[in-house]
Amino acid sequence: MSYVKHLESITMNFSEKLINLLHDNSVSMSQLSAKTGITYNMIKKYCAQGAEPTLSYAAKIADALGVSIDELASHEFIPPKTMFQEVFEEDFTYIKGFMRNVNRFAGKTAVIDPVSDQSWTYAKLNSMVNSFANALSDNGVGRGDVILYQLPNSIEFLLCYLAPQKLGAVNSPANYNFSAGESAVCMDTSCPKVYVYDSQFKETAVKAVASAKERPQIILMVGEGELPEGHLRFYDFIKGYPEREPETSFKPHIYDEVMRLYTSGTTGRPKGVPVYNANEVLSAHDVLMHFPMNSTDISMNTTPWFHRGGIHSGGPNPTFYAGGTVVIMRNFQSLLTLKYVEKYRITFLIGVPSIIKLLVRHQQRYNADISSLKGIITMGAPFERADCINVIETLSPHLFNGYGTTETFWNTFLRPYDLPEMSGTAGRSCTDDEVRVVKVYEDRKAEPDDLVLMDESETGEVIIRSPKSSYCYYKNPEEEENKFYKGWMYTGDLATWDRNQFITICGRKDDMIISSGENIYPPIIEEALNLHPKVAASAVTGVPDAARGEAVAAYIIPEDETLTVDELIDFCQKSDLLSGYKRPRYYRFVKELPMTATGKLQHYVVKQMALNDQELGRLKLAMKGRL
Repeated sequence: MSYVKHLESITMNFSEKLINLLHDNSVSMSQLSAKTGITYNMIKKYCAQGAEPTLSYAAKIADALGVSIDELASHEFIPPKTMFQEVFEEDFTYIKGFMRNVNRFAGKTAVIDPVSDQSWTYAKLNSMVNSFANALSDNGVGRGDVILYQLPNSIEFLLCYLAPQKLGAVNSPANYNFSAGESAVCMDTSCPKVYVYDSQFKETAVKAVASAKERPQIILMVGEGELPEGHLRFYDFIKGYPEREPETSFKPHIYDEVMRLYTSGTTGRPKGVPVYNANEVLSAHDVLMHFPMNSTDISMNTTPWFHRGGIHSGGPNPTFYAGGTVVIMRNFQSLLTLKYVEKYRITFLIGVPSIIKLLVRHQQRYNADISSLKGIITMGAPFERADCINVIETLSPHLFNGYGTTETFWNTFLRPYDLPEMSGTAGRSCTDDEVRVVKVYEDRKAEPDDLVLMDESETGEVIIRSPKSSYCYYKNPEEEENKFYKGWMYTGDLATWDRNQFITICGRKDDMIISSGENIYPPIIEEALNLHPKVAASAVTGVPDAARGEAVAAYIIPEDETLTVDELIDFCQKSDLLSGYKRPRYYRFVKELPMTATGKLQHYVVKQMALNDQELGRLKLAMKGRL
């Protein structure tokens, strides 16, 4: 039999062999494309079950991967699956974990919605999920189809999260604050069959659909108000469909994509981040292990669920996997949050540091009964020592602070026993993760073992290796090749670390300011400015300067309206944190700063603001008596 015929005879196995070979050799599809000259799309096609490579292409792939064509074509190359493999690969899925808790805790409360004053047991939640899944299935939604949704934290969000997983479809929550153009990018890249949005975002949703090249087949609106032409009401779409489990022929697998997140846009254009079943389960396990969380816990995440910190950090993902209860927080309000903790006996409260700081202030005045709290979990930014002490003394001694990315979830952690001593750092790696700080070169990536000194004297780039990452972007091979290398994610975050591997974030490679040949990292200056009692928040960037190359420009949100630039100049001159070349040369007072949903400063937006303000003469020199 010819090699071509032999390959054709085992086409159904080829994709699995190729994927395993890529994984074993730490080679991405884009890297294989570069090595073989075969287009990225063709490589991707060969990784799809049913593709038939020609002999010449198969030979190129075999050579690039360092195996013979006989090995590539051999039936025996991948040994038969053991029973353990079969069970593990089909049962180690998120929806199977959810269903185990539906059976264990059928009558237990799964979800509480304080706004509507409703609650749902695991059995009732599953019935609603089934009705939605059956409606989707009856309308042609199946394995691999995408359900894109832009919803606030709500019961409808949970249905969109869970129902597609019963069909082998992909649920894709997107930032509801995206512009119409950004939402259209999500539609054009993911080609969703179904799009669900909340009526409060109707105007943007309609514009997004109109401008997208790939119009969803089914468009559902949640909430009241006039229905746009061609759109359906969410519950009208579900009405009448049975609550029984949907009939499907597909077998779930740990490597199936079940979720597609979109990055929050700290660098601009949204990127699709696939999340596989294994990533979903291991993300849940990570939380269950570190908090720890169990079926008696009641969690409330005050941040939007559409981002990874919202869905995974004590949100629906780990809580449902543990059999606990989710309390829905639609829109954060400090006093209301404390009342919810008191009323529902919440055990884990999750929010970005700015939110937690507000809770400290309100608790000092309101003095709610928050004795049920077992932990406060924050992410998105570091906590300084004074803030840590305030949280520990006012809210809970069990404070956690995590650092990570949309692509990898959280990867370093400060545990309660690390604080307040290690406050200001991002902690050290989570149990199943490895985090390193490697050298930075202008013309290439550092190798994963090319480490900076572990004495906090040298700044490098944070790289992450985590089972919670899929190591890819959807339809974005260029960015994929830029970010992922030899099984590591190169974050672009700059940091130092110590001999105990505690990481301290200094900024981002693309945010670094070079002034008179000196490297300046904005977060260090922001940290110093934020210590001023009249400063609520600050953001620092670089602007062109004829003498220095770049100069430091600082945007300030005053805590006290009497704040002056003169005060800031004096403060910076006396600061032990700021050398002369790090002190801001320009200031501007503003009412707000551009932030992501996870509480991170969008430095690229600040940069554009500063360039525009400099051109228009709105940036003022840091000179005594001038504003």
